[in-house]
Amino acid sequence: MAEFQFQQIDVFSSEPAKGNPVAVVIGADALTTEQMAAFANWTNLSETTFLLRPTTPDADYRVRIFTPQIELPFAGHPTLGSCHAWLAAGGQPRGDTIIQECGLGLVPVRSRNGYFAFAAPALQRSGPVEPSLLRRVAGGLKISSSSIRAAAWTDNGPGWLSVMLGSRKEILALEPDYAALLDLSIGVIGPWDTVRDGTQAQFEVRAFAMSCGVNEDPVTGSLNAGLAQWLIGARLAPDHYIASQGTCLSRTGRVHVDQEDGKIWIGGMTTTLVTGVLRL
Repeated sequence: MAEFQFQQIDVFSSEPAKGNPVAVVIGADALTTEQMAAFANWTNLSETTFLLRPTTPDADYRVRIFTPQIELPFAGHPTLGSCHAWLAAGGQPRGDTIIQECGLGLVPVRSRNGYFAFAAPALQRSGPVEPSLLRRVAGGLKISSSSIRAAAWTDNGPGWLSVMLGSRKEILALEPDYAALLDLSIGVIGPWDTVRDGTQAQFEVRAFAMSCGVNEDPVTGSLNAGLAQWLIGARLAPDHYIASQGTCLSRTGRVHVDQEDGKIWIGGMTTTLVTGVLRL
């Protein structure tokens, strides 16, 4: 039995235990893929990550990301939480921007006073959604097809298919038929109304990640990255905005989106809630 440093980080909220937790195992090079998958299944969090030595001199560290069921090439809140844990464990970046290596490649991450942001990776799949599939999505979300204002593939690893509805109220009212959508990961976004909803955010987001083994993810960096690339590119969202997520799960997630010099950065606050030793 070996011992490993362990941290659990809350991501995308300034309020402890109101964001999305990620379990991080540090210095996990001795673990096998099977051990990583088994531990991720045991934690039963949306993601568990394992920090490893990089395989390229361009990276500061390498991360492997597991849901309770599968390994992902990339995920957003695990990227920010893993970087937070790596720094907290004594990681020393070689430049102003930290470079994470993951299954999708190299991902730049910025850090400042508990706020972390990653550069959105290129989409693996984009463009329109097939009409027959969109009708199936509408049925699974228990809404009419006419309620969907726009739709696109926004897949940067977890397989996201995204739809836009007309309001935050419609987003919060969704009660999906998860069993009808088991092979899909669906992101849903709708605008806030400044009079009814306030000005703390400009959009409401929900993430239904059934294909990854998670019915609803509290706050989702990868989805928000794909949404931002789609919406900003289509001029359906401004270059800078805040997305609220997790409301239906009693979370107060806030995802900051900023397009700068052709790059889209996805950021938020991170907080260490658990530190300890893992014995496997």
